[in-house]
Amino acid sequence: MTVVNTQIINQISEELAVKSEQVAAAVALLDEGSTVPFIARYRKEKTGGLDDTQLRNLDSRLSYLRELEDRRAVIIKSITEQDKLTPELKTKLLAADNKTRLEDLYLPYKPKRRTKGEIAKEQGLEPLANDLFNNPMLTPEAEATKYFNDTITDEKAALDGAKFILMERIAEEADLLNKIRRTVRKNGHLESKVIAGKEKEGAKFQDYFEHSELATKVPSHRLLAMLRGRNEGVLQLTLNADPGAEAPVRESHCEAIIAHHFDLNFNQKPADKWLKTIVQWAWKIKISLSVENELMTELREKAEVEAIRVFAKNLSDLLMAAPAGAKTTIGIDPGFRTGCKIAVVDKTGKLLDTATIFPHEPQNHWDKSIRTIEHLARTHKAELIAIGNGTASRETDKLAAEVIKKANELNLTKIMVSEAGASVYSASEFAANEFPDLDVSIRGAVSIARRLQDPLAELVKVEPKSIGVGQYQHDVSQNLLSKSLEAVVEDCVNAVGVDLNTASVPLLTRVSGLNKTLANNIVKFRDEHGRFNNRKELKKVERLGPKAFEQCAGFLKIANGDNPLDASSVHPEAYPVVKNIIETHNRAVDDIIANHAFLTSLNANDYINDSFGLLTIKDIVKELEKPGRDPRPEFKTATFKEGVEKVSDLQPSMILEGVITNVTNFGAFVDIGVHQDGLVHISSLTDKFVADPSEVVKAGDIVKVKVLEVDVNRKRISLTMRLEEQPKPVNANKKAPTENRTQQKKAPAQKQNKQNNGAFGGMVNSAFADAFANAKKK
Repeated sequence: MTVVNTQIINQISEELAVKSEQVAAAVALLDEGSTVPFIARYRKEKTGGLDDTQLRNLDSRLSYLRELEDRRAVIIKSITEQDKLTPELKTKLLAADNKTRLEDLYLPYKPKRRTKGEIAKEQGLEPLANDLFNNPMLTPEAEATKYFNDTITDEKAALDGAKFILMERIAEEADLLNKIRRTVRKNGHLESKVIAGKEKEGAKFQDYFEHSELATKVPSHRLLAMLRGRNEGVLQLTLNADPGAEAPVRESHCEAIIAHHFDLNFNQKPADKWLKTIVQWAWKIKISLSVENELMTELREKAEVEAIRVFAKNLSDLLMAAPAGAKTTIGIDPGFRTGCKIAVVDKTGKLLDTATIFPHEPQNHWDKSIRTIEHLARTHKAELIAIGNGTASRETDKLAAEVIKKANELNLTKIMVSEAGASVYSASEFAANEFPDLDVSIRGAVSIARRLQDPLAELVKVEPKSIGVGQYQHDVSQNLLSKSLEAVVEDCVNAVGVDLNTASVPLLTRVSGLNKTLANNIVKFRDEHGRFNNRKELKKVERLGPKAFEQCAGFLKIANGDNPLDASSVHPEAYPVVKNIIETHNRAVDDIIANHAFLTSLNANDYINDSFGLLTIKDIVKELEKPGRDPRPEFKTATFKEGVEKVSDLQPSMILEGVITNVTNFGAFVDIGVHQDGLVHISSLTDKFVADPSEVVKAGDIVKVKVLEVDVNRKRISLTMRLEEQPKPVNANKKAPTENRTQQKKAPAQKQNKQNNGAFGGMVNSAFADAFANAKKK
């Protein structure tokens, strides 16, 4: 192992608070092409049990630090070629632990276009700059006359040239930049102002028309809202490094830092006034804009990381939602004028039948529609009715209720299903290939039915960004967002496992070790040769080599195959351990699987060998006890209140049941069956102080909420999960929502309101609400 690799491993070890041996093992496995899910599950011995979250963080830091080392090598080579690499500079370069520090040190040596300072040096003015800087007792004008030549003919030209030299020198001082950067991070205020004439157009950003707060305290969602306002030409954002410095009696703190760094004490010395001007210009012209842009970028990147974290958490919760299971399902994509599209799928998701009904306005074929659904249910022995939660969903839900009442003996169950991303799937290449002759809207009904059966298997067909559970997903780095969401999908798919004989190409593509080509080859092999009877047959799939088999085999399950172990998550490489167990106790495999009494009596230490350690043995025994267990929760459904179907039906103090659709840093959005999600502000989630709403709720949770306030015209719904909380009076002061909340008797809630005021005091803030009101339409 190289010295550089050792340093990287030690640094990651310290950051993640794990042993360097664990990091080294994980790095080696990643470099070999092993995936995070595979390492987390099947290489615990080597990594000391690092989980998928730790491994994702490790992988991310590994990439960053390797890029840092590559850049360090380039910089050292460049400075060496300039013959300017001193031992002191090299020491600093080697000690730089981030890209910003490294670039700061490189700044004076970085090849650049000819600047005014460079031109002044060529004119021979560097000695003048040095003399005046080092000896303020000299008189600038008198010294300047000594440097007159054909180009420099007056004092102003000479002093201006010297000024440019010193300004650039100050702006390229790495240690100084580090001091200023720390100061601005600590004291800088983010200020937002409306652009004149944009007040009406940008009304949804009115909270930020005149806004200022400590930059480090701006939460992710608030910063992204302001950045969106700037991008839409409504707001002007600045990072004020010296709040209050504009007052005549105060000077810039950053200018004082510059002066102190260079031991410049301004009093009555002849060159002091000239030097002070240089310090001011260096700050205002050279450094401030650069630092502001850099720190604004830093703030934006942190906000993006947080927004992506929220999106990833919501996506994970949605993908890991409880499946209704393998039941014949009628999927309905509701609509008014164009009718309700119906698709019936069997237990495996195979399309059986389709129809279009027109129960609502303007046709109003209510009774005929009931008969159609009943006929489909009887013909195909359906057990579930999945209703998309978009337009006409509550009206269609009422229709389904009448079908169930009329055909009570069929034991049908109706469930409202999120349509998020269904339209994206319908128009996708995969859907077109799967159903080339099917209308796009009918494809949507198929997707709705399938996502009730198994949300994970169906949602993997949709680009993660289109599922609509994010926070400002269109405002963040799309590359970083995609990478993060892809990792979430990969982890979820492999955590659940995949049925090798029924999985679609999109689902197989997400399995550890597989890609789109291999997934297509697996399905092609299945179509040509019939079902897989054992995992060994995977090796016959075109281009699926030993490495791919190693990575994917444990996650691909075969029900009712040749070997019962193939239905479990026990990796084929570990089958000898099971063989040892059954031979030792003279039992058959079928006798020990799910045999709780026998398996709990085993001593895992008895089966440890050179290939398999204690962690692996324990995992094998655990899997044998519940083979192929699904980590997802038990399936439950929410019941929307009858008669409450639109926003205008809501009244303050109503207690309703709903489903969490989205969790953000400022609260949670809840579908209560009125075609518009309501917001439970973070302060109304619980009586206790909450720093992160995801600590209390997650997407897919079924919750009881009370209506606090309804704005029918703007379709804004304020909810609370603190059922004892009282709605605000009708004539409450709209301009001081936080005051209304602080009148509540719970102290923790008061503390929380203080933390979160400005964005959501009571009703939903327009800039945020508008973003999420459209989320389900994406």
